[in-house]
Amino acid sequence: MTVQVLPSTGLLRRVTGEPGATDARPDLPRIDLPPRPHDEPGLLDRFGRRAVDLRVSLTERCNLRCTYCMPAEGLPVIPSDALMTATEIERLVGLGSRELGIRKVRFTGGEPLLRRDLVDVIARCAALPDAPELSLTTNAIGLANRAADLRAAGLSRINVSLDTVDPDVFAEVTRRPFLDRVLDGLRAADDAGLVVKVNAVLLRGVNDGLAVDLLAWCLERGYELRIIEQMPLDPGHAWDRSEMITAVEARALLSEHWDLTPDTAPRDGAPAERFRVRSRTTGADVGTVGIIASITESFCADCTRTRLTAEGHVRGCLFSDDEVDLLSAMRAGASDAVVLDRWRSAMWAKPRDHGDDTDGLVHPARGMSAIGG
Repeated sequence: MTVQVLPSTGLLRRVTGEPGATDARPDLPRIDLPPRPHDEPGLLDRFGRRAVDLRVSLTERCNLRCTYCMPAEGLPVIPSDALMTATEIERLVGLGSRELGIRKVRFTGGEPLLRRDLVDVIARCAALPDAPELSLTTNAIGLANRAADLRAAGLSRINVSLDTVDPDVFAEVTRRPFLDRVLDGLRAADDAGLVVKVNAVLLRGVNDGLAVDLLAWCLERGYELRIIEQMPLDPGHAWDRSEMITAVEARALLSEHWDLTPDTAPRDGAPAERFRVRSRTTGADVGTVGIIASITESFCADCTRTRLTAEGHVRGCLFSDDEVDLLSAMRAGASDAVVLDRWRSAMWAKPRDHGDDTDGLVHPARGMSAIGG
């Protein structure tokens, strides 16, 4: 087996079982990464950014087929034995929080509710001595039966992907008639005491005319809506800049009905720019809305995120194809020190940015479901 080394950075796109000298053991996968001229314990990169927010994908599988995310036939299934187990996730999250300064962990997919051991994963991570804040990104299908258990296990917040509350448009976008199940899951999460945010992608000519209705629906229920620019993360590479509703357009759509004022709270590396929403009728402050301008108003300079794919590969950037395989090293017997060194080295090689829609925008080979949202 061979190791593919990226000539620009020395990062491994895939680390295989080729022998090397790591950890002074001949059976550990070899790794070739740029040297780090520092001994800081955290996840520091070459541009002074420090990762404190970890996204952990639990599966590439999903029970929806959103047009901007997955092909109608779905994605090839990753063998279950290639995915991180609950114990392996616990070890990596524990190392991240104890040794690397990780303060927040969000579990993603695919659809993480498809992991039968999800409650166990949450409970294990919540019981860690330096447990970070735990949240979940989900489509909420099946959440109605699990929200209370997830809250009791230690989950504090969910982000529900919901592009519309119109049943016909929902079925058009997701290729599935499951809106009722999503709404049941949202109600159950609210009843369980979870903080709820709603993530929406506006698609030109599909649901952009319903943005005002979706925000009104969220404000009535106390959910914070976050509108996300459509990103080139579809596995079919059909993303078209001209079809994307930009952050400027999204703000204009909402401003036809409400007054939006930038929130003065520190952004602290968060991807969403938050706005206070004021009623034009009463003048009352009725809540907040967030807009994530991943493409047109890049926030790469303030990025605080690091990612683990479901196969245990570190990705320093959502848009970069550079990955470092921690799971194979762990299964070959790597010590915590070696795993941490690999993780730090992967972060040191993080690119400065992913480009924007006018200059060198990177289109990663893997789609969002395969990477983890």
